[in-house]
Amino acid sequence: MSKDYYNTLGINKEASQEEIKKAFRKKAHEHHPDKGNGNADKFKEVNEAYQVLGKPEKRRQYDQFGTTFEGMGGQAAYDAGFDWADMFRQGGPSSGYRTSGFNINFDDLGDIFGDFFGGSRTSGRSSRGVDMEASLTIGFEEAVFGIEKVLDISKQIVCDKCRGNGAEPNTKIINCKTCGGSGQVTTTQQTFFGAFRSNSVCQNCGGEGKVSEKKCTQCHGSGVTQGQERIKVKIPAGISNNETIKLSGKGEAGVSGLPAGDLYIHITVPPHHQFSREGDNIFTAKNISFSQAALGAKVRVKTLDGEVNLKIPSGTQSGRQFILKNKGSHKLRGRGRGDMIVEVKIQVPGNLSQKQKKLLEELADEGL
Repeated sequence: MSKDYYNTLGINKEASQEEIKKAFRKKAHEHHPDKGNGNADKFKEVNEAYQVLGKPEKRRQYDQFGTTFEGMGGQAAYDAGFDWADMFRQGGPSSGYRTSGFNINFDDLGDIFGDFFGGSRTSGRSSRGVDMEASLTIGFEEAVFGIEKVLDISKQIVCDKCRGNGAEPNTKIINCKTCGGSGQVTTTQQTFFGAFRSNSVCQNCGGEGKVSEKKCTQCHGSGVTQGQERIKVKIPAGISNNETIKLSGKGEAGVSGLPAGDLYIHITVPPHHQFSREGDNIFTAKNISFSQAALGAKVRVKTLDGEVNLKIPSGTQSGRQFILKNKGSHKLRGRGRGDMIVEVKIQVPGNLSQKQKKLLEELADEGL
């Protein structure tokens, strides 16, 4: 029975590619082995489901047949003695024959059966290493200006004893006896249409055509072991909360020297106690007194680059916004920086001295 990849990701069959990607990220984050409650087996199932549903062509095959036929090897070839024309010879155009009310175009038969038996002939090599996900929390200022971080990732790494080839050091790599070094084996299958020969991946050598005379005693011939890798991550200036950074080739190592998967790092930026951000612009508030608002003044305003002077015109109303050019976040896509928006708020004093009360009463008598 085929696996229900849609159920694995928790989505329905009508889900868009973007919805599939979001579901994958959510599930991968939930089951990641590095988390305390993570589950390595479920993480691999989620990744397997995404490798199919995340690629439109594979998804179409899966939706139609319940599989992508990747394990069936190269394209089938019918026996030389079988003639399609004899089977469907009912007259009609030279490019196709008509039988039982439907047209068969022989130019398309190769594509149809090629799809059924796995497409064009390939080497049969296993897929690359598994993609991984990690989460990283950075500060507000670090997101604005960029920073370099270091992550210690637990994953499959290249075996340091055999350097990934799976062979015990100082032993030979020889041709696989099962497939004769081709990496494929040929099988014959009887079908309604006749006998078909198909090529499939050699299970003994995994499609490599080569095997080790003696397997590495550390990785048991896989070329990979469980370990940790310290990875430097350059966080670009201007990155936002919930952005994702892709590090190609930093996922789990591929078996038998195949390329490593990719590492996807999801960035979290917690709120700042004084600043907020919308796009490349940064917002803050500044409290001023009634007299500063009424008479005008110069006040000091804190920015991410330090304090600057802000001129308050006389008659400024509470809630007015002032723009400090190029004091916002660096732009992730493009040059320059955004702006800082300063909203002034008139602060009403809570405790007044007798002198202050008298002065305010005099102002009130003047209509202020």
